[in-house]
Amino acid sequence: MRGRRGDRMTVNIQEHMAINVCPGPIRPIRQISDYFPRRGPGPEGGGGGCGEAPAHLAPLALAPPVALLGATTPEDGAEVDSYDSDDTTALGTLEFDLLYDQASCTLHCSILRAKGLKPMDFNGLADPYVKLHLLPGACKANKLKTKTQRNTLNPVWNEDLTYSGITDDDITHKVLRISVCDEDKLSHNEFIGEIRVPLRRLKPSQKKHFNICLERQVPLASPSSMSAALRGISCYLKELEQAEQGPGLLEERGRILLRLSYSSRRRGLLVGIVRCAHLAAMDVNGYSDPYVKTYLRPDVDKKSKHKTCVKKKTLNPEFNEEFFYEIELSSLATKTLEVTVWDYDIGKSNDFIGGVSLGPGARGEARKHWSDCLQQPDTALERWHTLTSELPPAAGAFPSA
Repeated sequence: MRGRRGDRMTVNIQEHMAINVCPGPIRPIRQISDYFPRRGPGPEGGGGGCGEAPAHLAPLALAPPVALLGATTPEDGAEVDSYDSDDTTALGTLEFDLLYDQASCTLHCSILRAKGLKPMDFNGLADPYVKLHLLPGACKANKLKTKTQRNTLNPVWNEDLTYSGITDDDITHKVLRISVCDEDKLSHNEFIGEIRVPLRRLKPSQKKHFNICLERQVPLASPSSMSAALRGISCYLKELEQAEQGPGLLEERGRILLRLSYSSRRRGLLVGIVRCAHLAAMDVNGYSDPYVKTYLRPDVDKKSKHKTCVKKKTLNPEFNEEFFYEIELSSLATKTLEVTVWDYDIGKSNDFIGGVSLGPGARGEARKHWSDCLQQPDTALERWHTLTSELPPAAGAFPSA
């Protein structure tokens, strides 16, 4: 329909994006990503009006105008490519297994293979690797990563990654984020796609197999890349959330695996510091230099302190050290074992990461572990305990020890 002279013709934005405004038949606009091989929900290849590219790189057959506007065709009922190719490019699939071992408090993640990944490099291929994160949680404290497979869109890893210190409570409310990324040596690594699996879908001691399409979700910005204003807002919202949950809420600072055993032959308590997991980061590099101190309270003579060696630059240290307290079993019933984790700093006071107390005045798993130790002499009992931000009253007296 011809408009009057002087009237400005308006073009719908969808029409503008879907067609070339030029004489001749309607054709889809060419985009850079069209020149790379990809998989779509419709039939592959095919001629049809876009004949500039080679036949093996032809992205899509010419579709009816309604399909170019992002609608679905009634014949197949599937979602078809819209005019924005970046929203519909296939990302590929990922195949993996998950197993929650309730007895050892471990989560085993077997990353098997991926198929049909989105090309990320100029050669039409990618250098993919897989990252795992437990959400919510500190990023570096629970990140696991596979090796990188070079120049492939169908990588095979067959790697087993394990999380330690996973409890039934974690299985109830945590989510496993599995990200597939492309490694670039000369620039930043690129995000391909991800999968989020609620751990409540797992059953103890039953391996579950997954073969899922990757989803496009932009990763959250890291605190280091946020402006000062955004960091301030983030801290304010976090404090507000904690205030709403209650004034008695203690911040979780990681987990520690302790082994307790009362030796009847040696007449004393054996305390094993096995390992820690998911510790809070205390240094600017995003890690800590942790070590563990133990006290048997009350300690009038201040002779009950034991300390492990320092593990450098890690949030998941493994100690495997054992301490001995010479004490009668009857006297042990009135004692409290205080375990604290610290970050070692040169030239200044060490930072408190978290602690836990086991004894008659403790609660939950800490109290049960202590009572089981007293009731089952000569039996080594290993349990995971949650470290909290509560600083024991006497622990602050020796901050740099």
